[in-house]
Amino acid sequence: MILHGFLPSLLEGAVLTLGVAVGSMALAMVLGFLGALAKLSRSRVLRGIATLYTTLIRGVPDLVLMLLIFFGGQVAVNAIALSLGHEAYIDVNPFVAGVATIAFIFGAYLTEAFRGAFLAVPPGQREAGLAFGMSPRQVVWRITLPQMIRHALPGLSNNWLVLIKSTAIVSVIGLHDLMMRGSQAAAATREPFAFYLAVALIYLAFTSVSELLFDQLQKRLSVGVRRQSL
Repeated sequence: MILHGFLPSLLEGAVLTLGVAVGSMALAMVLGFLGALAKLSRSRVLRGIATLYTTLIRGVPDLVLMLLIFFGGQVAVNAIALSLGHEAYIDVNPFVAGVATIAFIFGAYLTEAFRGAFLAVPPGQREAGLAFGMSPRQVVWRITLPQMIRHALPGLSNNWLVLIKSTAIVSVIGLHDLMMRGSQAAAATREPFAFYLAVALIYLAFTSVSELLFDQLQKRLSVGVRRQSL
């Protein structure tokens, strides 16, 4: 029998891992977009907060942040609940904690990616849109954002590939993801090489398919864009 019957368990873990990755990426894009706007704003306070956020997050290991947010979050949630008169202990959902932590981490990296993408759009195009009578909102939606997305796509692709692999750290907080299922199967059968190889191949499948999809998206967004030859 394939992998001693543990293949369905690994596939269930793979689905959960993919769910964590997609949820984290969606939230990280929101945080990255807001962070980029803060860094590009005229407010020194907003720029300072965004800079502090990206500096701290990029300087602390992902595993440390995962443990801090999971266990620290439980302490904070129960302290707030106790102050409101709720005496029963509240457990933080590992899935929610995992998604929030990974999103918080990669939001810092996407902040820089989106910031660079915004700066890559020539300011003259925004000025031309305003000169033609477009409102600032129309300029953003019809001129700035479409080009910003194309410039940001390489950064999004790289961060997505790293994010998928980083989901493995959610196993340390008890979430039965792909890594946790593989570890349990390896311990039960005493065949760690076979199961960790299977886990590695599943991650490789995720990243390979993702690269193909991003390549197709890049080609689609680059239609009509003239490339300069060196």
